[in-house]
Amino acid sequence: MQEQEERNETRKTKILLSIIAILLAIIVMIAIFYVRSTHPRTQAKKEATEIAKEYAHLNTVDNFYWFTRKETYFSVTGKDDKGEELVVIIPKSGEKVTVLNQKDGQNESQIRQVVETKYKEKNIQKISLGLYNAQPTWEIVTKNDDELLSYYLLSFANAEEVMIIKNV
Repeated sequence: MQEQEERNETRKTKILLSIIAILLAIIVMIAIFYVRSTHPRTQAKKEATEIAKEYAHLNTVDNFYWFTRKETYFSVTGKDDKGEELVVIIPKSGEKVTVLNQKDGQNESQIRQVVETKYKEKNIQKISLGLYNAQPTWEIVTKNDDELLSYYLLSFANAEEVMIIKNV
């Protein structure tokens, strides 16, 4: 009888250890997947920040944006060594960096406000900043109740409509 109980305890211990090993394996796989999936964005942010510091002498970085339309741009906002708020737009190639003074255009919160009030969009999925037809442009992606996406391209300077694609 005691021998039977010892076998049952040993069996329970083996099952418990197997469950723990499987759970640990799942956690490790999820961690590896997460790191690999975020690596391109992390690398792009790091490189864009370095370029922004070199070209615009940014001391602080507040935001990073990944903008893809006709071309891909990485944008960084922050303050330079004089305290000026700047926007640095960097093409994927790293050439022809555009440096703008933030006071000459709309910031993210102002653009968010425009989209929420003028276009009555509440479910903003993504906001990014880059160049579209050589002009600094905000891209705002929204989702409606039917899960359809809308894309708003608004000018950096004054939030004028550049292009709108609704219910994709």
